Amino acid sequence: MSWFKQFAQSSIGAKSAVALTGLAMVGFVVAHLSGNLLVFAGRDAINGYSEWLHSKGALLWVARIGLLAMVGLHIFFTIKLNLHNKDARPVAYVKKTYTKAKPTSRSMVLSGLVLLSYIVYHLAHLTFRVTNPEFAQLDVYTMLISSFRSPMVSLSYIVGMVLLGAHLSHGVTSLFQTLGLNHPKYNPIIRAIGPILGVVLALGFSSIPVSVLFGLVQ
Repeated sequence: MSWFKQFAQSSIGAKSAVALTGLAMVGFVVAHLSGNLLVFAGRDAINGYSEWLHSKGALLWVARIGLLAMVGLHIFFTIKLNLHNKDARPVAYVKKTYTKAKPTSRSMVLSGLVLLSYIVYHLAHLTFRVTNPEFAQLDVYTMLISSFRSPMVSLSYIVGMVLLGAHLSHGVTSLFQTLGLNHPKYNPIIRAIGPILGVVLALGFSSIPVSVLFGLVQ
């Protein structure tokens, strides 16, 4: 296993780990949005989906723990990669100049840390219901409506989803490059996947609180 240890400690290994854990989380986010959008189909649809998930019992907790592990590994290897890059250039640039780097790529660490704090709040709010213990008596549909009727809660959710979209905009494109999934003929399409997916996910998630605030879902 020494080769694996060496690979994991290398910058290539760290980049691969960031890409693979990121890919796993993208899959979860897409599935999560698909489930959340059932709120537009009505109370029975989203509550039935919630009951189906909870009927899986231990498997649901395995999935949750696995997802949290992916988040932890993603953060760990991202920090490790950044430290490796700093060690490779111990003397900082006198003046940084950016040519092809976009704001989304330069703020990946910052947007990731803000997203982490949002994830913690989101879990405490809607999953474990620590911030709102009264939600324990509510079904999922009623809980979502009650939550997003608050402008502050909706605003924080929308901001979180905008940051998610910005993070994925660069991250998804980068993981294709890291995993070697590129070709001169298809690179323009590959580079467009990240931004398009980021916008679609941000708009999809944000459509729920916006619809509740404007009374379209009630």
